[in-house]
Amino acid sequence: MDKITQWLAEHSISEVECLVPDMSGNARGKFTPTDKFLTQDSRLPESILVQTVTGDYVDEHNELVDPADTDMLLVPDPDSIRLNPWANEPTAQIIHDCYTRDGKPHPISSRNILKFVLDKYAEQGWKPVVAPEVEFYLVKKNLDPNEELSAPVGRSGRTEKTRQSYSIDAANEYEPIIEDMYDFSEAQGLDVDTLIHESGTAQMEINFLHGDPLKLADQVFTFKRTVRETALRHGIYATFMAKPMADEPGSALHLHQSIVDVNTGKNIFVDDEGAENVRFMHFIGGMQKYTPGFMTFFAPNVNSYRRFTKENAAPISLHWGYDNRTTGLRVPDSSPQAKRLENRFPGADCNPYLAIATSLACGYLGMMNKIEPTKAYEGDCSVEPISLPRTQEHALSLMAECPEAVEMFGDTFVRAWAAIKRDEYEEFNRVISSWEREFLLLNV
Repeated sequence: MDKITQWLAEHSISEVECLVPDMSGNARGKFTPTDKFLTQDSRLPESILVQTVTGDYVDEHNELVDPADTDMLLVPDPDSIRLNPWANEPTAQIIHDCYTRDGKPHPISSRNILKFVLDKYAEQGWKPVVAPEVEFYLVKKNLDPNEELSAPVGRSGRTEKTRQSYSIDAANEYEPIIEDMYDFSEAQGLDVDTLIHESGTAQMEINFLHGDPLKLADQVFTFKRTVRETALRHGIYATFMAKPMADEPGSALHLHQSIVDVNTGKNIFVDDEGAENVRFMHFIGGMQKYTPGFMTFFAPNVNSYRRFTKENAAPISLHWGYDNRTTGLRVPDSSPQAKRLENRFPGADCNPYLAIATSLACGYLGMMNKIEPTKAYEGDCSVEPISLPRTQEHALSLMAECPEAVEMFGDTFVRAWAAIKRDEYEEFNRVISSWEREFLLLNV
């Protein structure tokens, strides 16, 4: 706490946001006056970890957490402390780790899951390096859930109607928002790099500098909150839904990942001559073999599966290729030390802690079990049949048949995740869509 105490004093902080990422990757927590934060333990009910995205508790919550709805202990991570630049008074935000009453890491905490996976790499003397790329849409405020989303008005007074991929002028339409986003990011010490206008109308992509997986997960968690706040200040919304609009491309969270040897600092994916080695092939093989069983963490919501279609520049199969953006797994052109694999499966709606943990877990299993990949795909992979799960229910059934999910994440977490996502799926199924009324009402 010494580091935190000093930081709070240096910045004259009067209030602290004690934050915990929930299962969806959103912030839960409490506001605490600084003097209380420094003198009292922080606690939250552990039941918040078994809530669905609708705010309901799963039926099995008494089997997953204490039926008495006891508190879990929150321990602040000093490396995660940041200013809250949009607060009205000097406010800090600190991400906390969750512990059980007996002092053990809480098994349902998504941040702990990533730490568990990183520990497995550390046991081998390896350190993963990741670089996320996050896509999102700016949209008009939408107060009626039945109304379709649309692009907001830009500074020209018009809305986008055509695809403007990589357009500088199209991105500049939202320059005031983007400038505030960068200012807020800089104030929080986020390692944001380049921004581009993506293929969709008012769709953006922000790239992060490569670094430590836990710190990058914290940054993506913080960045998503930052973008939403920035958009609201300009009278619009920012959404990280995987497929917010029917006729626009989906939004992804691409992950570039490499592994270095802790002792030498060298990339373990290449040999002494700089050529790809068998370990890199096994990492790719693991991604191919185990991704189906872990897909629910890359695509966590019912909307996520709308992204996996041939027309939306999203992966539809488990193929990999060299500098091939039509495959789900891409090996970018790079120097030997930067040899890496880009995972294009995760949607922007995923929990960044779980997406990074899952991607590294699949690669780890591939290396440990020496899984051989298929031959690199050449050409347009979108002509292949769709072989990924198309519904949340299908993905959950694949996880149930994947013992490696329990091996890497633990039985309690996997049971909690399945319970939450099945409840969400059943809630979604209770909604009768306009398509059904349009085409089935009088025709069946």
